[in-house]
Amino acid sequence: MKRRSQLAVLIAALLPASVLASTIEGVVLNNKGKVVTNATVEVEGSDLKVATDKNGKFVITELKNGLKELHVVAPGYAHLHRDITITNDDNQSVTFNLKRSPIEVIDIEVTPIHMSAMESASPVSVLSGEQLRRQQAATLGDSLEKLPGVNTNFHGKVASTPIIRGLSGPRVLITQNGLDVSDVSRVGPDHSVASEASTAQQIEVLRGPATLFYGSGAIGGVVNVVDNRVPTDSTTRGEWNVEHNSVDNQKVASFNATTGTDSMAFYADAFWREADDYEVPVAADIDSDGEEHSGDYKVENSNEESDGFTVGASYLMDNGFIGLAVEQFNRQYGIPGHTHGEEEEEEHNDEEESVFADLEQTKVQLLGEYNLDNKWLNKVNLRAGHTDYEHAEIEGGAVGTTFKNETNELRIDLLHNQFSEWNGGISFHYKQSDVEAQGEEAFTPPSKTESFAVALMEERHFGDFLVQLGGRIERVTIAAGDVLLPNIDAHAHDEEGETDEHDHDHEESAETTRVFDVEHEFTPVSLSAGVVWDFTPNYNLGLSVSRSERAPSASELLSFGAHIGTGTYEVGALFNLGEDGHLGLSDQAIDLETANNIDLTFRKTQGDIGFILNAFYNQVDNYYYQIDTGLFAESGHDHSDEEEGADEHDHSSELPVYLFKTGDVILHGFEAQIAWQLTDEFKVDLFSDYVRARLKDGGDLPRTPPLRFGSELSYQTDKLSAHIHVTRYQKQDRTAPQETATGGYTLVDASISYDLSVLNQDMSVYLRGTNLTDTEARVHSSFVKDIAPRPGRSFALGIRGYF
Repeated sequence: MKRRSQLAVLIAALLPASVLASTIEGVVLNNKGKVVTNATVEVEGSDLKVATDKNGKFVITELKNGLKELHVVAPGYAHLHRDITITNDDNQSVTFNLKRSPIEVIDIEVTPIHMSAMESASPVSVLSGEQLRRQQAATLGDSLEKLPGVNTNFHGKVASTPIIRGLSGPRVLITQNGLDVSDVSRVGPDHSVASEASTAQQIEVLRGPATLFYGSGAIGGVVNVVDNRVPTDSTTRGEWNVEHNSVDNQKVASFNATTGTDSMAFYADAFWREADDYEVPVAADIDSDGEEHSGDYKVENSNEESDGFTVGASYLMDNGFIGLAVEQFNRQYGIPGHTHGEEEEEEHNDEEESVFADLEQTKVQLLGEYNLDNKWLNKVNLRAGHTDYEHAEIEGGAVGTTFKNETNELRIDLLHNQFSEWNGGISFHYKQSDVEAQGEEAFTPPSKTESFAVALMEERHFGDFLVQLGGRIERVTIAAGDVLLPNIDAHAHDEEGETDEHDHDHEESAETTRVFDVEHEFTPVSLSAGVVWDFTPNYNLGLSVSRSERAPSASELLSFGAHIGTGTYEVGALFNLGEDGHLGLSDQAIDLETANNIDLTFRKTQGDIGFILNAFYNQVDNYYYQIDTGLFAESGHDHSDEEEGADEHDHSSELPVYLFKTGDVILHGFEAQIAWQLTDEFKVDLFSDYVRARLKDGGDLPRTPPLRFGSELSYQTDKLSAHIHVTRYQKQDRTAPQETATGGYTLVDASISYDLSVLNQDMSVYLRGTNLTDTEARVHSSFVKDIAPRPGRSFALGIRGYF
């Protein structure tokens, strides 16, 4: 023993000071001097991270000389940053005092630089823990719609996707653990997102351009669903849940669990959901006898059956991990409003005519992290995925259209050691997607999209200033081999609904279809700079500016056919409407969409009152959007049995022709969030958001969410949790041509839960009520708002367990 000590002294004397390891030990207290248990203390720019024990104490070892930035995180408290200089193999003792924050501060997990609601230059939101479980719904858009700046397009409760600051579809990227979810939800509002909230650990939302981290498809924002499918530790833990909802007789069950050994970790989750058509309130309804009455009715074809499971395993090393997970996701759901003409309304109750989607997805993810003892690099993050997606739209027992998406993706982040106090790294990102649609309603030809990108992201503290910088360059190729240009009979209707006398003959026009190949290459470049200024204790100002470019999607360029989910005949930007009314190839250049965005944020980070106030201005040049041409075309759906003897002026099988074109648009607005911790038990949250979306040359963009504001009163003790949430949606009358205004309404929700222990099992019993006033509420951003309002009054009873 003595010889070993002498040897250690000799080695220490011979080694340079920069190689010697030091130790920091300390305690974390709150502002009342009480210890904070399970707080996380980490060294920025490294993988060193420890948790405080029951006495609030921690120890960090193996620290080398130099300036170290410590980051202290605990639930319910504001994050704390502290710089400590390590010299000459010194052991230091410190005390950290955390101050309460009524706004939960949770870090974004998959970004190379530090991001959270209170600290980053760009605005972000995170839904996790009890709040996530309280707000989770059958669809991703409905789960997130209470977050500031996030709305839902609400396609009848079965296929709702998120809208971020008025943007959705191909401009909002949805990912799972940082990798594209790779479904076809960005193509149409009636396509469900292939991701499940009930087994997620947290859901992250980056509002505004997030192209630096995720690519040009994130020009409007990102939603990232985080789960533990590839476990990073082997601590045994998990949760389960069962629930029943009254408005649609929905039954839900889910669980997730992690366990393992010192070197291996295992994960499994599963979920099952079944729901009938949901009920909605109406002020007045007219029955088959023509009599008016009040009451509820059901939205036909809004039922669903979903299930899925995931298994994963990781090999745990002292300096990292590597793991693999496989998921199977299945969903069958009705498609409200999936009609081919007015005559189908009469058959709405005919079960044989119901249209539903049968969705299957298999996803494989490989995730890894390795910490290096290298002069330049300290960590390598690996994310790779393969997704095989397919969904068939089935009508009358027969498959009408099948959508497929096969995606391969690889992302490697190389994070460097702190260099002149800069933290960050370089990211390499490759993605290839093969998308095809086959069938009578396949409005987009098969296409392949391939992209490769290099991105650089850095951040540094300059006293009271945090500076965040980034840049990304991408190469995107879109190729399609069978692009169709049918010579359709597109015609106008006069005021009485009759076809214009100059219409072309149906039989002649249907004979000619041009088929050709298309390949476009784009080089989107994105730049971003942001600064956060802690100008006085407990307050900061954030400023973020960015210039982001996006390559148009295949559907925006190549569409040519009936899109039944939106009730339109879509024609892509590759085509143009001539003066003679014929659709042909466009001679306009196909160019990148460019967003110039500025965000200004004012925050109060600590104390009994906290707030986040965001204002944004986003000018998007060459914005791809659809215009109503005033023409109509046959949907292509076979109504041969019904057309015998039909009136020659019957247009029930026709759809309005919408053409993609480009223009400059401006989106500006705000998000406000204020939280007041009245006492240790009571808290009040207030919020509001608004976006104005307009064409630069005049006119409004369609389906823009209205101004809304609301409040939530919460009561929280060790055992009991209760919440009352009120949201007011104002009338939206800033509409695009052919779009109708939507009236305002107020929604009242409430929930209560009680924690108990049964046979050493921690459980929570809860009751949740939504739309308690049974208000008729129509979502302006929904394509089916007129036939599928929000659900009426509903109560959900459930029990959740933890281990």
